[in-house]
Amino acid sequence: MRVAMIGTGYVGLVSGACFADFGHVVTCVDKDATKIEKLKAGIMPIYEPGLDSLVAKNVEEERLFFTTDAKDAIKDADAVFIAVGTPSRRGDGHADLSYVYAAAEEIAQLMDGFTVVVTKSTVPVGTGDEVEEIIRKARPDGDFAVVSNPEFLREGAAIKDFKIPDRVVVGTEDERARNVMKELYRPLFLNETPILFTARRTSELIKYAANAFLAVKITFINEMADLCEKVGANVQEVSRGIGLDGRIGKKFLNAGPGYGGSCFPKDTLALTKTANDYNSPVRIVDTVVEVNAARKKAMAGKIIDAMGGDVAGKKIGVLGLAFKQNTDDMRDAPSLDIIPALQAAGATVQAYDPEAMDEASHLLSDVTFTKSAYEAVQDADAMVIITEWDQFRALDLDRIKGALNSNIVVDLRNIYAADDMAARGFHYFSIGRPSV
Repeated sequence: MRVAMIGTGYVGLVSGACFADFGHVVTCVDKDATKIEKLKAGIMPIYEPGLDSLVAKNVEEERLFFTTDAKDAIKDADAVFIAVGTPSRRGDGHADLSYVYAAAEEIAQLMDGFTVVVTKSTVPVGTGDEVEEIIRKARPDGDFAVVSNPEFLREGAAIKDFKIPDRVVVGTEDERARNVMKELYRPLFLNETPILFTARRTSELIKYAANAFLAVKITFINEMADLCEKVGANVQEVSRGIGLDGRIGKKFLNAGPGYGGSCFPKDTLALTKTANDYNSPVRIVDTVVEVNAARKKAMAGKIIDAMGGDVAGKKIGVLGLAFKQNTDDMRDAPSLDIIPALQAAGATVQAYDPEAMDEASHLLSDVTFTKSAYEAVQDADAMVIITEWDQFRALDLDRIKGALNSNIVVDLRNIYAADDMAARGFHYFSIGRPSV
């Protein structure tokens, strides 16, 4: 099948490359000429493990193309995916749908013959109705169907999530569109992947409900971690003890500095706004948004307390800046709250991240970015782990100890064993476990 992917951001680029790898012919369209030229040259705009080689393979085999000209891509397409950004709108937190609407208007002008218009972007309930209205108004005679097909890609594991998903959700009541979507995802039938067909509005809400529920799990275990610290319990054992219950599950029960990234912050906020608009508030999600924001800010206080209550004039070595490992995404990363708060308290910060330092340099001021984890902690008064990159799990701790001015380690991801750190002579502070 022939596919047009409008938008070459995280979702559009990963989805386009994976559809091409399924055997479809995919043209990714973006108005950013510089980005398109870089993609043609094999330069990825994001860091995602395996994406560069997947793109190169399918470009070479002439199944994946990049262009700024949407005309032929849309005209020849069996399905046109809208995969543009839907950031939080300034001032009120609602999703900004201006890019979605602009894409719909462009599709209306260029589509030829029966076209399935698929909303891949995360959008509030009812957006599919609005997209259909925009296209119908511009092309009263148009032969098309608007479908919701939300993405469930984890940054750092997106290719696997696309090719071996837990499920595929498709919102449509149009039989022709249903058949097109079945054909697009036909390779997944070999793996017996559940493909859930629903009404369009149901599909749109599934995406928000899924992200909100995961945000609730993260926030719940973070609050349990705080309680563990007060009562002398171990949050990792609590997490395992409840995660073994099949009704709860073990995923997303790792205590840390709070969630960030491109999805959870904006999607939980957008869900609460939509719920309030319909006079059906989701009070649990409201609380999650509030608690998570406060948690990220509180992490700086935890670090300051570990350093004796005063960091004025002290140097702190920070390991990890991205909101999670295996991505360069800095959107709503806890480091963006923690580092400025430490600086405001008088500390200087030197930091290292394997992939996110370029993006971080545009968002953080007066930070010394280093070439390695060891350089980041050189002559520092404490080492702070913010992001759980694998390479930080196997540091030469003797070398770390020799580089630090003191032996203070604050581990906001619980990647080390407290007893082992104590045996090595560190003053070790973690999340939801007794300090040593």
